[in-house]
Amino acid sequence: VFAVSSGGFGDGADPSKVLRLDPATLAVQAEIALPAKGFGAVLDDSANRLYVGSTIDAAVLVIDTTTNQVVRTVQLATKVKNKEGKEVYPHGFRQLVLDAPNQRIYLPGLSMEDSALYVLNTRTSAVDKVVPGFGPLATGAALDTARSRLFVSNLLGEVLTVDTRSLQIVKRYDSGGDQPLNLQYDSAANQLLVIDQGLAKLTEGRKKLQPGYQPRPGNRLLVLNADTGAAVRSVATAEGPVALRLDPQHQRIYVTNRGAGNVQVFDSRSQALLRTIALPTHPNSMALDAQRNVLYVSVKNGEKDPKGAPESVARIPF
Repeated sequence: VFAVSSGGFGDGADPSKVLRLDPATLAVQAEIALPAKGFGAVLDDSANRLYVGSTIDAAVLVIDTTTNQVVRTVQLATKVKNKEGKEVYPHGFRQLVLDAPNQRIYLPGLSMEDSALYVLNTRTSAVDKVVPGFGPLATGAALDTARSRLFVSNLLGEVLTVDTRSLQIVKRYDSGGDQPLNLQYDSAANQLLVIDQGLAKLTEGRKKLQPGYQPRPGNRLLVLNADTGAAVRSVATAEGPVALRLDPQHQRIYVTNRGAGNVQVFDSRSQALLRTIALPTHPNSMALDAQRNVLYVSVKNGEKDPKGAPESVARIPF
């Protein structure tokens, strides 16, 4: 199990690193120092590569998992001058989606003005294309390999469909959600699963972007027809849903609720709530070992936790 530690900020802060954990005991087997702050990550197990996104530096760090070494840094963008004349990267990066058959990684580049999709070629370690036109804060992304399409969500509540052959936006529709954050594609049902976050801070930001905007409920799991965007179901979650993971093998959906401090388990066919698992403070991201029926959850510290206390990873066997 690989866990990215972004490190701290300011003088004397802990450096960013990747922790390699024993999947059974969570004992730290190795620490891999990173040359830049790491945030999101995706594992290409068949190629022995771990790709770590660096939001602040607009880069992707490539790690050889056989040697536990950073073997390459891929710069995604160069700095430009913003409205205030300050040099900044045009986009931030949060999520990486691996398209192993096509040797690509898709990275939504976040911006409050116009997000873009960066397409990284894993064979050449170069950016093949930057696709503009995704609107403010494009965050969630999910791949449908069989039908050559990528779904991307933005802060306007939209879902955009990209043809991964032409790398063009071919469709956009209203998700019915307020703040679609993370996506998963269910190929068996041809449905798109959407976390609708519902943060008050983002609601205020969206009011500035869209005069007359009326907030929607949030704190939901939305189920949409992937072709049309038609609503199939809306399911209430606990407070502050963040990540979701589809487990087709066991017909489950896992949702981390950062505000409520738990993981909810839903039936992937009916979306009925099966179980709620309490965790400390702020459950965040997830990794799934479907073969062994084990879920791993990163847990972030909260305001009441001791300053400088290490954060944690939870192992949940089913």
